[in-house]
Amino acid sequence: MAKKPRTIDEYLASLPAEQRAALQKVRRAIHAAAPKAEECMSYGMPAYRLNGKLIAGFRGAATHCSFHPMSSATVETLKAELVGYSTSRGTIRVSPTAGLPAALVRKLVRTRISELSK
Repeated sequence: MAKKPRTIDEYLASLPAEQRAALQKVRRAIHAAAPKAEECMSYGMPAYRLNGKLIAGFRGAATHCSFHPMSSATVETLKAELVGYSTSRGTIRVSPTAGLPAALVRKLVRTRISELSK
């Protein structure tokens, strides 16, 4: 049985290069939007907590990468900007080659933080 990653660096090291590169960009964008957020592993994926609450996560899958704003409301709020992406209640899926634009990741994170401050 493979050892579960305990850190984001361990998680990323276990991925194929293409996914690792795409998710490193997501990681940098999350840090830019929420520099005080702490990195953690949650639900088996790299995630970020701010003031004890999850604000974002991401993961690699067999055929795509996914971003999780930890809120279906965030996806609903920004649905017009997510046209063209594969989405579900709280997930945005993209191919590793296309990735998510850093500006969109920052906006998703800031929207999620705003939801938590209400």
